[in-house]
Amino acid sequence: MTRIFFTTDVHGSDRCFRKFLNAAKVYKASCLILGGDITGKVLIPIVEREDGKYEAQVFGERAVFGREKVAETRKRLQDAGQYSFVTTKAELAEIQADKSREEEVFNGAMTEVLRSWVDLVQERLRETGTKCYVSPGNDDKLEIDSALVDSGPFINPEAKAVEIDGGFEMITLGTANPTPWKSPREVNEERLREMIERLVSQVNRPEDAIYNLHVPPVNTELDRAPAVSHDFTYVREGLGVKYIHAGSSAVRGAIEAHSPLLGLHGHIHESKGFVRIGRTLCLNPGSEYADGILRGALVNLEPGKVHDFLLTSG
Repeated sequence: MTRIFFTTDVHGSDRCFRKFLNAAKVYKASCLILGGDITGKVLIPIVEREDGKYEAQVFGERAVFGREKVAETRKRLQDAGQYSFVTTKAELAEIQADKSREEEVFNGAMTEVLRSWVDLVQERLRETGTKCYVSPGNDDKLEIDSALVDSGPFINPEAKAVEIDGGFEMITLGTANPTPWKSPREVNEERLREMIERLVSQVNRPEDAIYNLHVPPVNTELDRAPAVSHDFTYVREGLGVKYIHAGSSAVRGAIEAHSPLLGLHGHIHESKGFVRIGRTLCLNPGSEYADGILRGALVNLEPGKVHDFLLTSG
């Protein structure tokens, strides 16, 4: 039996990533899969003041602290998926006045954390035999790909068909159908269908295939998301928020056409759950990365069947 642990949408949370690596030992999993949207969205400047103190917006509140608290503050921010950098008032003004410099600092913070994660995988898993598959999602910039280089137990399976423990074949694609946010890796449904089919053509045993596709299939319990207006505010319906199905018709079409063994999805943080499309079990563990909570799916596989599974939180 092959046991995999799958999670997704950690968005830069160092705490969630460390829990993800610990899952190999805790759940006795031989294969770890992190399925996309691995980088954070926020960069916090920690500004050194003339009086020797430091100042930053920490979780929305102004904080002033001494040098001895800088490392601790940065760790708290990174655990919640927020990058930070130490600077001066004058340097910060220069960075904010130059968009390209601001982008450079942000990209540097992202790749620095990702490289530290690759090193951590080497440290924790090198002698265990467990493989760790980490790939980008639609929110992840193309600039991070240079940090996701295969090394020992760390494997980036993006846009490939790979064989995992037990002889199961897995295809991986982090690209999404269009979103209101125009994220770095999204295409129209027709192009997405072509990209998926190219990967499917590389699979030798479709009955044992795993589709690690970041976007969930459309019109299921895995793709219900709050509707967003043109100004990125939630659309109201009655006394609550209107929900829509934001998944992909291309993903659903591929699953219906080829009947893989398992579909691993994310993207829609609010839609934790599982559905069956024909013989295919599709999972979305959801995400609560900002609170340091790791949502995951533990799946036991046998040739030609999913023996059992469990959605986890911790």
